[in-house]
Amino acid sequence: MSHSPAPADLVLRGARVHTVDPALPEAQALAVRDGKIVWLGADTDAEAWTGPGTEVVDAGGKLVLPGFIDAHNHVRLGSDDACVQLSGADTLDEIHDRIRAWRAAHPGAAWIEAEAFDYSAIPGGRMPTADDLDPVTGDTPAFVLSYDVHTAWLNTAALRRLGIDKDRTSLPFGEAATDPETGEPTGFIKDFAVKGLSRDGHRALQQLGVPWASADRQYGRLAKSLDDAIRFGITTVVEPQNSIDDLALFERARAEGRLRSRIVAALFHPRGTTDADLDDFAAAADRHADDRLRVGPLKLYIDDVVEPRTAALLEPYTGCGHHRGETFYPPEEFADLLAKLDARGFQCFVHATGDRGIRTVLDAVEHARTVNGERDARHQVVHVECLDPADTARFAALGVVACMQPRHCAPEVAGPGKDWAENVGTDRWHKAWPMRSLHESGAVLAFSSDWNVAEMDPMVGIYTAVTRRPLAGGEPWMPGETVDVETAVYGYTMGSAYANFLEHERGSLSVGKAADFVVLSRDILSAVPEDIPGTVAETVVVAGKIEHRA
Repeated sequence: MSHSPAPADLVLRGARVHTVDPALPEAQALAVRDGKIVWLGADTDAEAWTGPGTEVVDAGGKLVLPGFIDAHNHVRLGSDDACVQLSGADTLDEIHDRIRAWRAAHPGAAWIEAEAFDYSAIPGGRMPTADDLDPVTGDTPAFVLSYDVHTAWLNTAALRRLGIDKDRTSLPFGEAATDPETGEPTGFIKDFAVKGLSRDGHRALQQLGVPWASADRQYGRLAKSLDDAIRFGITTVVEPQNSIDDLALFERARAEGRLRSRIVAALFHPRGTTDADLDDFAAAADRHADDRLRVGPLKLYIDDVVEPRTAALLEPYTGCGHHRGETFYPPEEFADLLAKLDARGFQCFVHATGDRGIRTVLDAVEHARTVNGERDARHQVVHVECLDPADTARFAALGVVACMQPRHCAPEVAGPGKDWAENVGTDRWHKAWPMRSLHESGAVLAFSSDWNVAEMDPMVGIYTAVTRRPLAGGEPWMPGETVDVETAVYGYTMGSAYANFLEHERGSLSVGKAADFVVLSRDILSAVPEDIPGTVAETVVVAGKIEHRA
């Protein structure tokens, strides 16, 4: 099926095109007109589509895939060049060394800001405190974000600057942990992702003068991350958590030519969101509904994360007595809320990492279907880190998408010796990121990076999904839940397209769909898995326009 041969705007030839379309799985060439694919076929037939004004791309026999769709990528959050970078700092001493080096290079800094600290760097399995920061920060306020941006870590000077004391621990941007004996804040802030990244929390940080929260710093992070996205062959980015205020950043990026990837922006629905807010969300979705910037889904949280033991588990955390975490809503209240949002036609992305959190979301979707009737809602459980096998088949049965981040299950991130694996305990390791079980049960997998929590490069995610080995090689962790490379590619293309109601316009290379594709330096479908992470996107095309060449 194609349009009549006539000169195309762009012709790709000499390729091994893996279309992710079962109707025509492979091709050697394709033609593009007005940003859409008008033909796929053999090299010998490409000449008919080539005229004097046609741009011809010779792929040199290399693999061509649909552009990657990163279903959960915080391009607005990071990383931030103005921060001390703590990724890979495995001990408190190493954290101190990096902060000292940064201070020496920035002697007049009014704030010390850092990002990507790893919980496991703190000795004894405890959470960090102001006392851990004070020796290297002195009287300069310090604001440090965890690698997952779910918690913040402050020194004594920052506690003072932000007005946090034993009488003020419930903050617009999080909950301050307190010493059980004295009641004084320890310097550790929980629920930062839920409150600090909300509209009110962000405004509070701006008003308190935290530089990280300023509009210019936000835009710098967004622009840099968008450049990274196109370089990695990500032609559609799903930004999963934004306030109405944040949409102006995307509009600025578009006006300045930085929005080379397409964007789907979900709006954050924190607790306390009103009917008037929902009206504003719906209006924003109407305003931003084109193929470059689409607004619409809602982001909610049911629990937090396993590493600081704030995810909701069915049974207690290992070595923590009766503590099993909490859900942010009582289950009945959340079920009623989801039914209300479902009735208004909203698609919901719900963060859930613990097995009890995930079950609470699935129960809520089941309730919504009972109350409202079945519809093609495509609600998502985002992360699905610790899934009870009794709930695996419910994803497909309820039409719920599993939006997963393969890199999170790498052994050096979550495996033996790391906080995730130790907190859930060996008896529950079989529940960890069960990608194969979900796939075999018929669930739709939408794969993503969760940048800047993990590397943005889809090659890293595909490698981890296929091997569950460390990036540097080594023993796999829970290898029974690996998937094959074709399934991993599908998760980053058609799976993510379907998850966002885009399957008729993106996700495969098919006549009539958007000409979003990537030419890779290596054939990852036949390469040994260890070579996948070294693969680069040599040419990236969005809507028939070459947006990046390596």
